Amino acid sequence: MSARPARFDRGHTDDMMSFLAASPSPYHAVANAAARLEKAGFRQVLETDSWDGSTGGKYVLRGGAIIAWYVPESAQPHTPFRIVGAHTDSPNLRVKPLPDTGAYGWRQIAVEVYGGTLLNTWLDRDLGLAGRLTLRDGSHRLVNIDRALLRVPQLAIHLDRSANDGLKLDRQKHLQPIWGLGDVEEGDLIRFLEQESGLADGEATGWDLMVHSIEPPSYLGRDQDLVAGPRMDNLLSVHAGTAALAAAAESGDLPYIPVLAAFDHEENGSQADTGADGPLLGNVLERSVFARGGAYEDRARAFAGTVCLSSDTGHAVHPNYAERHDPTHHPRANGGPILKVNVNQRYATDGSGRAVFAAACERAGVPWQTFVSNNAMPCGTTIGPITAARHGIQTVDIGVAILSMHSARELCGAEDPYLLANALTAFLEA
Repeated sequence: MSARPARFDRGHTDDMMSFLAASPSPYHAVANAAARLEKAGFRQVLETDSWDGSTGGKYVLRGGAIIAWYVPESAQPHTPFRIVGAHTDSPNLRVKPLPDTGAYGWRQIAVEVYGGTLLNTWLDRDLGLAGRLTLRDGSHRLVNIDRALLRVPQLAIHLDRSANDGLKLDRQKHLQPIWGLGDVEEGDLIRFLEQESGLADGEATGWDLMVHSIEPPSYLGRDQDLVAGPRMDNLLSVHAGTAALAAAAESGDLPYIPVLAAFDHEENGSQADTGADGPLLGNVLERSVFARGGAYEDRARAFAGTVCLSSDTGHAVHPNYAERHDPTHHPRANGGPILKVNVNQRYATDGSGRAVFAAACERAGVPWQTFVSNNAMPCGTTIGPITAARHGIQTVDIGVAILSMHSARELCGAEDPYLLANALTAFLEA
């Protein structure tokens, strides 16, 4: 492992925190990533249009997913890709199709649990509401009520003396947030959001909405060497991947075609048209090959030489629960990105992938660590194995070590986002 870079750029972490705050939903995340890429010279291409073989930066948006790539001047139809994979979604509470509910004079919003969220972290927290509205003409309008609109109140300890001995929450009964007093009115929430968005009543005919903590990201600790914030899993990687792709595009001619693939719906299995188990990435890569005059043989050659770094957060060793971790693998905050390994292919990393990642970190002057689960604990997974199996490309699972994963508010080392971005940049530029 190489030495840490001499100077840590806090500006990158400041920018990451701004990205987290501005991205309360996957739809906001991809819009913000696209805006940053536009400033770097990238342009959007539509899936419904005919693509050409021009060089430069391009991106495709579909729902809460973005695929972006940069074609160097020297690119051939069979030029391999270097892919940074990530996901835009985070566990949370999402609004049901009929959202207006309530009882006993309280007005509430009906929500459904999305992904494997830590339920108790949504209690007694000021919550906003964000997502997208679908209008009658099929267009979308982003919405973000970033103020104290909702709250999931916990039962007072006087009414549950055993709460501190093991809180048990019923997903249906105990998680419906309140947002006011009065009688329940059908259509009230959507009318409110239409008014907030400057839309006419009845203009929104569809919606994809979710709650979020309105508390902004912040530095933490005596030396401000930690960062607390929402949606680090996995917008931290989306931000780092976006920065790395923009930096790679400025490097001039490259031996590979660098790609950012940020998918939606990882937290519930990736089986969606915007998920890693869908056809989006493969379609984009193939169309890029064919647009440059390639045939199936060029596509096969390009995919055979392609490598993907699947970047998702992992577990830092928890000082209060060290026995839950493998006794010889203790990733630490600010120790650099982690290489995630599982021989049962919950992560896609093998020895060859380890060498690719180690080489990128060495070029970047970035330290790195290894994560493996305790044999007695079930191992999580991510988009890496799905990407490898679906597209037949070499994939390596990496990420940043954090605490409080899947909480409404997570914790990482302040230097790690910067170190990850540097490693990803070196990987894309190799």
